[in-house]
Amino acid sequence: MQRIPEPDELMDDAAQAMAYAAADFSEANSLFVELVEQQADGALHGALLDLGCGPADIPILLAQRHAGLQIDAVDGAAAMLDLARERLARDPDMAQRIHLRCDYLPCEALAHGGYAHVVSNSLLHHLADPRVMWQTVAQCAADGANVVVMDLARPLSVVAVDGLVETYALNEADVLRRDFRNSLFAAYTVDEVAAQLAAAGLDSLDVRMVSDRHLAVCGRIG
Repeated sequence: MQRIPEPDELMDDAAQAMAYAAADFSEANSLFVELVEQQADGALHGALLDLGCGPADIPILLAQRHAGLQIDAVDGAAAMLDLARERLARDPDMAQRIHLRCDYLPCEALAHGGYAHVVSNSLLHHLADPRVMWQTVAQCAADGANVVVMDLARPLSVVAVDGLVETYALNEADVLRRDFRNSLFAAYTVDEVAAQLAAAGLDSLDVRMVSDRHLAVCGRIG
């Protein structure tokens, strides 16, 4: 099935952001955190960069589980970061360890190669040019850094898309069902991501399916 890019890269509509933040992504978030911890052999400390952090679900989960992390969380949607700030305002300790940044990729301010961990959940399919993701990973990660990038994987057919929407978004808000469907059409396949990694020279990273609707890129830089 041919890829169809999403109408908008950013979830910067307030109603859209609130619907996203209110949805139950606990299964996918738990899977992502498990992958990050596996890649780091269970011990996460130092500087972590989260690309496309949304309302900061993942940074908060990781910070709660790993006291040695300092997290830079980046998103281009101000509406999402407004929700993240509301959450962090209720936890001053967490707010000191999670630093929110509204910015777009590529971001020169982040390209210092100092991050021990670079992670991203559900950003890749939003990007008009996927090379931006892999350039950012290469520029931001320290030598030996752990990398985990998880995203939706494009199904083989429209029927498969409709089945996934029915299974995982049946009871969600209309805007979320629409966005999930659009995202499945916009997602990349394992083979496409493998080609992206090869073109970027990131041969130390591997891509595989990790659920019926997610793929993940994992590995270490260098």
